[in-house]
Amino acid sequence: MADITVIGSNMFELTTYVGRMPVQGETLEAPEFEMGFGGKGANQAIAAARLGSDVNFITMVGDDSFGQQQLDNYRENGIRPEGIGVGKGSSGVAPIFVDPTGDNRILIIKGANEQLTPAVLDEKIDLIKDSKLIVLQQEIALATNYHAIDLGLKYNVPVLLNPAPANDHLNIDYVSKVAFFTPNETELATLTGMPTGNLDEIQAAANHLIDLGVGNLIITLGSKGALWVTKGHAEIVPGKKVKAIDTTGAGDSFIGSFAHYYTQGEDVPTALQHANAYAAVTVTRRGTQKAYPTAAELAELQQVTE
Repeated sequence: MADITVIGSNMFELTTYVGRMPVQGETLEAPEFEMGFGGKGANQAIAAARLGSDVNFITMVGDDSFGQQQLDNYRENGIRPEGIGVGKGSSGVAPIFVDPTGDNRILIIKGANEQLTPAVLDEKIDLIKDSKLIVLQQEIALATNYHAIDLGLKYNVPVLLNPAPANDHLNIDYVSKVAFFTPNETELATLTGMPTGNLDEIQAAANHLIDLGVGNLIITLGSKGALWVTKGHAEIVPGKKVKAIDTTGAGDSFIGSFAHYYTQGEDVPTALQHANAYAAVTVTRRGTQKAYPTAAELAELQQVTE
């Protein structure tokens, strides 16, 4: 039995560090460029695996050189290979632009990720039904996520749905079926149609989802931490203040590490506290997956950032 089955996207990242973001029609020289591994599904799987979880990753890479590099990366990080398929054509690619404050702008080209269909999940039933937790995001087709949620219900495997990137077509009936729903403020506003400009507004939007049947709502608040809301209960788990260098993939590191700590037996507030700390460390390092520390590295890095 795997601890976690992540079903989702992979991307090959093309990251440009800029002095400032160009305005429309402007051409700027940028000082640095790097290539690396990303994609929300892959990021979350790698974070959990580096912390020591036994992870299945159900995804589709392309039959190009990027796809082969992705396969090598998963093997090196201890991801189980059974769920990873090779499709036709290009792998997913993500051009990323990072400014000196650590803020980023990201484009995604899905490529082979579009070949991750409900039928692929049916071929991987044994991986799904024997997991402690299913983790989903929204860089793959909604139909595939819906099928994964139905399979989780069928086999009594709890599902965590991270609704990133935001999609205003997300069916609230499926949101109410998951064990954990983890939007940020923007994604919460997209789904509810309610303002989320301050904590009171966030709480009101959260209560709306709870009334619609969501069991555990975890709203990520960046450096401020996370707001955990259940029926009749709301609790802010504070974040850790650090000097951010690159926030790319920080949300994914939070989700992947939360999944790890929760499936290792921690209660929700404790798992959230540890996930906040893990994500804080990742933003002090450049890149996405390469910024994610192993369990052995984590304590030392936390001392440096305190």
